[in-house]
Amino acid sequence: MERKHFLKAAAFVTLMPVLFLQACVEADKKDGKTEQKQTYSCPMHPQVVQDKPATCPICGMDLVLFDKNSKEASLTLGESQIALANITTMEVGMGSLSDFKHLNGRLAIDPEKTTVVSSRVAGRIEVLYVKETGVKVNRGQPLYQIYSEQLNALQQEYLLAVAQTKQFPDDARFRQIEAAARQKLVLYDQRDEQIAQLVRSGKVNPYMTYTATAGGVVSELQVTEGQYVAEGGVIMRLEAYDRLWVKADVYPAEASLVHVGQSVKVLVPGWETAAQPMTVQFIDPALQGGSQLMQLRGTVNNPDNRWQPGQQVNVLLPVKRKEELIQLPVDAVIRNGKGAHVWIETAKGKYEPRRVSTGIENFDAVEITDGVDEGDKVVITGAYLLYSEYMLKKGADPMVTMME
Repeated sequence: MERKHFLKAAAFVTLMPVLFLQACVEADKKDGKTEQKQTYSCPMHPQVVQDKPATCPICGMDLVLFDKNSKEASLTLGESQIALANITTMEVGMGSLSDFKHLNGRLAIDPEKTTVVSSRVAGRIEVLYVKETGVKVNRGQPLYQIYSEQLNALQQEYLLAVAQTKQFPDDARFRQIEAAARQKLVLYDQRDEQIAQLVRSGKVNPYMTYTATAGGVVSELQVTEGQYVAEGGVIMRLEAYDRLWVKADVYPAEASLVHVGQSVKVLVPGWETAAQPMTVQFIDPALQGGSQLMQLRGTVNNPDNRWQPGQQVNVLLPVKRKEELIQLPVDAVIRNGKGAHVWIETAKGKYEPRRVSTGIENFDAVEITDGVDEGDKVVITGAYLLYSEYMLKKGADPMVTMME
């Protein structure tokens, strides 16, 4: 019995300090005196975590307090953080916005920029200076040399007329014959300097070199060296690509939205930020064969020949326009399954999310129907980085926080 009393006393003495310490901790908790351990992290490198203020060993930025228990719905960033995140804002104002319908289209050759090179005289092609398609040709560049008996006869006729005029300078009839013979040479594309050289030399030259009357790319070559061609026979075809047709498909139900003279925009894949203006010049009144589609057509400039015929494009057809509305760039609005929100700068370096409702939108801008007022400063670049920063610091989606 005495042994039992002894063991109880020993156990009580042993456990008393532990019970005393636990009671003190509980008392401190009740009094709110228990300090929570603070954690600091780098906004750009969240893997860097420390228990005291410092700088990031990777980028040198100041570490910020990482507190998921904070209920504050805003973020505060320093100047260096704002610069690194490329955060810019704009003051909201009223404006107008057009909604667009996307039409599938393609680029095509403009027939007005096509040049057919044909033989001015009948003869044999002696030399072809351009022997393959796809070669770029400049205006005035030699294309081919031809041997022509007909040209040889015309030159002899002109030399004879010149000799008669010199012998009888006062005879008007001989002067008329000389002028007529010269005009024949001009009609066969003989230049003034060539005719003058013919008179000086007094010798005929049946070989004639023809040059390009326009620049372009050789798209078709129909002769070879040594081949005989008739007068007017096609030598080659040149196409210039500095201006192209745009053909876009339109469903009959959409035909009422389109009219000749209407302004639209053309987007070429890879150059979405450089929309090209175009005016509708023609609307095909009949449906395309084998389809239920109509077709509209216009022309766009092709600077530096950067686009090729056959390339696919998108034509933006304006179908609705609103005046006096609040609009923001598309990248300023962050959307997810819980809704849409933007970031408002409430003070210098302080940003908070705000739930918004959207209306019509196009490729560049979106209408804000609720949530933003005129004069608010909205983040237009860097909004997604703010969203990520909020998730990092708060551990929650801003949309969830705003709904609480």
